[in-house]
Amino acid sequence: MTQTHCILIGAPVDCGKRRRGCLMGPDAYRTAGIAEALTELGHSVEDIGNLSPADVAVPAPKNPKIHALAENVGWTKTLMAAAQDTAQRGMPIFMGGDHALAAGTVAGMAAHAASQNRPFFALWLDAHSDIHTPETTDSGNLHGTPVGYVTGRDGFDAYPPLPARVATRNICMIGLRSVDAAEHAVLDDGDVTLVDMRRIDEEGISAPLQAFLERVAAENGMLHVSLDVDFLDPSIAPAVGTTVPGGATVREGHLVMEILSDSGLVTSLDLVELNPYLDERGKTANLMVDLTASLMGRRVFDRPTRSSA
Repeated sequence: MTQTHCILIGAPVDCGKRRRGCLMGPDAYRTAGIAEALTELGHSVEDIGNLSPADVAVPAPKNPKIHALAENVGWTKTLMAAAQDTAQRGMPIFMGGDHALAAGTVAGMAAHAASQNRPFFALWLDAHSDIHTPETTDSGNLHGTPVGYVTGRDGFDAYPPLPARVATRNICMIGLRSVDAAEHAVLDDGDVTLVDMRRIDEEGISAPLQAFLERVAAENGMLHVSLDVDFLDPSIAPAVGTTVPGGATVREGHLVMEILSDSGLVTSLDLVELNPYLDERGKTANLMVDLTASLMGRRVFDRPTRSSA
């Protein structure tokens, strides 16, 4: 893989849900050696540290269940700007933080792609579709809404105006296994590429991913990957507050990353929903770093043996 300038961006977002702990995610990735892994692969690494949410004032939400609206909007504003700034000089890797951060990262990367006159695509590796709006969410947890926001659904009046709307046809969701009725209604009527775990069981994970990547390549697209810990099975990645059994295996996760690496299409990456408070001796953080390394060029023969000590 060609040398890339990787820009590590700490996004300790912990307001997209009520269970605390994701604010420790960025430092867990650092402790697990993400910078060292990337450097060993020949990439240059710049760590700009942890960001903070912008201070914003928002009206009271129409839905009284909404949790921490102002803080979520503040993070969206900060990360949208950070994405557009860093994408001009390298590959941003957003170390989260819960998935609410993707409202800002994806919107910012879509704006960057528009500035380059290139189409924007997003690969959502997640058990959930995250296409709610602040008005449709029953939980009030805004980590379930970033796809709703970036695709221009109604109900995000408190959020920054979208600099570039993401076309639903340019989104592929892989790993789905927990989608509620309100989300089903939107997805069933739309053109998002949906790859649930049953389809993966029946067809494997490679074929649908390759088909999506062929479209990205044919259109000279820029590809953002949003990797949620709960894409993986909780038996191998326990450090997440939204565990859903039946997720991707270690090899399926690495295969996805290796295929993405071969494609050369990925221009930015989210690592989200890591809650170190729930981890087992760094097991999940280490796996997420290993997956990042596979995305950035590490191959199966080169995988290091990790000590259990």
